[in-house]
Amino acid sequence: MPDETIVSPEFLSHLIGTAHAPVILDTRTDEDFDADPRLIPSAYRRPGLQAADWAADFAGRTVVVYCDRGLKISQGGAAWLRHAGASATALDGGFQAWRAAGLPLVPADKIPPRDGSGGARGRSLWVTRARPKIDRLACPWLIRRFVDPAAVFLFVEASQVAAVADRFAATPFDVEGVAWSHRGERCTFDVMVEAFGLDTAPLRRLATIVRGADTARPGLAPESAGLLAASLGLSQMFNDDLAQLNAGMTLYDAFFLWARDAAAETHNWPAAKPETANV
Repeated sequence: MPDETIVSPEFLSHLIGTAHAPVILDTRTDEDFDADPRLIPSAYRRPGLQAADWAADFAGRTVVVYCDRGLKISQGGAAWLRHAGASATALDGGFQAWRAAGLPLVPADKIPPRDGSGGARGRSLWVTRARPKIDRLACPWLIRRFVDPAAVFLFVEASQVAAVADRFAATPFDVEGVAWSHRGERCTFDVMVEAFGLDTAPLRRLATIVRGADTARPGLAPESAGLLAASLGLSQMFNDDLAQLNAGMTLYDAFFLWARDAAAETHNWPAAKPETANV
């Protein structure tokens, strides 16, 4: 029978970026983390040897734990999590196996500090212009699926983004004059994909679609026009920006899974029938 207490890097990689991804906990020692201060996408740091103190925070959740090599710290942490009521597994081979497989890693210093609130995980805080479309939906989707699942997004008047960022210690994005914004012909989504170390084939494909829709260049990808139409339609459907963001999360989930798993599929129904020869 398969060992249900461990999970392979390839299997975990297939879950990351989807709405049903597990909580991922980096329990490497500070020494191991400092040797390579990057995180598996969407992971949170937790002190592995203190698992008894925080395991109960994840009761009822599905969790994958990793340490440097997938041995005593992560397996002990996963055992404590199961004791506390979580469905927990350790990553087979740990961080070293993930890195050896060439899977993406997020530089920890690119992630804004989490505020320590919002339950077990803390959360990063971001702010941008109200009435989000395209980039301002795509970027929150990327952050929540690959960087910080608990991230909070504030939508305010364009003239107030800088002031709100300052007063509330939020990270501004997709406005002029900030780090997380357009660069040359690239949109903010492009910038985030690169900076967060998420340069994978599906996200590159999606970035091209987003760029075409967001910068009025629909010729960049056949799907850009459809993304623009869907985004404008969502804006007509919702007056509440957070409700629109929630709907946008589903939209980008669909585009991502299409880019990853279904881009080669076609649809033709009913199929053309062969002509009947005259008798």
